[in-house]
Amino acid sequence: MAKNQGPDCRLCRVEKNKLYFKGSKCLTDKCPLERRAYPPGQHGRSRKRILGYAIQLREKQKLKRYYGMSEEQFRFFFERAERQKGVTGENLLSMLERRLDNVVFLMGLSLSRGHARQLIAHGHFRINSRKVDIPSALVKSGDIVSFRPRSAKSEDIQAVVASNKGKSVPGWLAVDWEKLTGRVTALPTRQDVTLPVEEHLVVELYSK
Repeated sequence: MAKNQGPDCRLCRVEKNKLYFKGSKCLTDKCPLERRAYPPGQHGRSRKRILGYAIQLREKQKLKRYYGMSEEQFRFFFERAERQKGVTGENLLSMLERRLDNVVFLMGLSLSRGHARQLIAHGHFRINSRKVDIPSALVKSGDIVSFRPRSAKSEDIQAVVASNKGKSVPGWLAVDWEKLTGRVTALPTRQDVTLPVEEHLVVELYSK
């Protein structure tokens, strides 16, 4: 994705939602959004009425930033979702949830989605015993996600796993903490997406 040059937490304040860029820090009172739950800048506290296109744009930006994607990547996913049968918005959310970097984070095998992308790009993960280094790769039902044997012995990775061990995971995923593997037990549904987003507004934005 395009590199964000500013503070990550600033984006959370812009979207008025936690995007979980900082992992466990986002769950504590040290999260900037907990202390300043308003957009950054001198006019952040002022009331602004957002209508029409601006609302649709905010929803798209929120989703794009939550999953750590560039505009080009996000549009590519939308076009794929649009070609599938069913509701386009729900198809899009299901695909975004199935991205490997998101799955690794939800399984507790990384500190954040950004950290997951770094680990994947460096070749630390496998899907069904096959090395994968593409963070945007989509998992399928029945897929097994695991560390490469050598990577699993890394002290840094062991520390990450120790800090997340026992973490609750969504119902469509299962984790074996002893073997450091995760399994995709089903495809995610709309109810599995925890980010408060109105996906129909994203569909309306791209349908213009």
